[in-house]
Amino acid sequence: MIRPLLAVMAVIGAATTAVAHPIPELPVRSSFEEGGKATIKVEIDPRIWQEVPDKAPYLFNKDFKIMPEPERAALVEKAKAYTKDVLSFYFLPLGQVTPEFQWQITGEAEVALVKDEDPVVVTGTWQTTVPNGIAGYRIRAAEICKVGVYFLNTLKGKELERMAVLFPGELSFVVDLTGLTGAAVAVEGAVNENSTGGWWATFANFIHEGFVHVVPEGLDHILFVLGLFLLSRAWKPLLWQVSMFTLAHTITLWLASEGYVNVPGSIVEPIIAGSIAFVAIENIFHSRYSHWRLLVVFVFGLIHGLGFAGAFSDLKTTGGSALMALLGRNLGVEFGQLAVISAAAALTFWIKDEKQYRRWVVIPVSLVIAVLGIYWMVERIIGVE
Repeated sequence: MIRPLLAVMAVIGAATTAVAHPIPELPVRSSFEEGGKATIKVEIDPRIWQEVPDKAPYLFNKDFKIMPEPERAALVEKAKAYTKDVLSFYFLPLGQVTPEFQWQITGEAEVALVKDEDPVVVTGTWQTTVPNGIAGYRIRAAEICKVGVYFLNTLKGKELERMAVLFPGELSFVVDLTGLTGAAVAVEGAVNENSTGGWWATFANFIHEGFVHVVPEGLDHILFVLGLFLLSRAWKPLLWQVSMFTLAHTITLWLASEGYVNVPGSIVEPIIAGSIAFVAIENIFHSRYSHWRLLVVFVFGLIHGLGFAGAFSDLKTTGGSALMALLGRNLGVEFGQLAVISAAAALTFWIKDEKQYRRWVVIPVSLVIAVLGIYWMVERIIGVE
């Protein structure tokens, strides 16, 4: 009993010093005013350029401050090229347009860079006037885009009910600009500040995002859920553990999205890896489920929730759309977990002898998971400067 309690205390101690943003997103924020005045902003996290964006290290302010001027200029040039390659902008019925962005180095959501640990991003701003007769605005994420593109819009000073996350190759909904530019005919299905039903569209869209962040992108989360499954295939222990895990990461997802928790990924990511190893090792040395494990699962769930927060807390959007996006993403995560558990159950249901199941499935698979967890934990600790 002492060993798990010490582990829980260690995790709690680390968490109290610590929002993690392991999965970078690409926010596109647009604002349209009376008379057609428009401001469109993109925010490029340098991690997006890496082969595996969610595993790449941040560019922190402490490193940026000592970066030579040519390297800073190279960041801007790379952001320009990347935006041109992965984003397309459309004014309807005119067609595709080429924004003339002005670029600057900022913190996330244009927050000033103050602390050494503040992540650095490259922000592009295009201020223009939409031509008369333009009926709508939309964007497309290119097939080569490796991250989700957030499509966020304000019309006449009011945030639209509907927001979206675009995956590679997807086209956004249309923002209705007829009230600003004198266009006579609106695009069918276009959304404006008076449109209703946007919350539900947002909810459904973010279910997809939450699912994808588990299957196939969340390998560490998949292994943790498998660790829960392996201890006991009985539905009651499994239900208790998954429910406790769900409750925990729902809490921290909400806290992170509201900005109440601010934890560096350098703390969260090693703990997530350690949680995978801990649960797997527990499976090896303990053959039966006991209720104390719920406390361990709850605490680790809090940490995993921080990992799932991603760029969500940096959207700086409020109201019902933000709530529905949060709920949708969380439900998508749950669907992803259920998919993992269902697949594991389907692969092992035929093994009826529990001793054989433990000998040939639980122990070997838990051993592999534990080794991976320890390896990731060490790798993430060493990778932190």
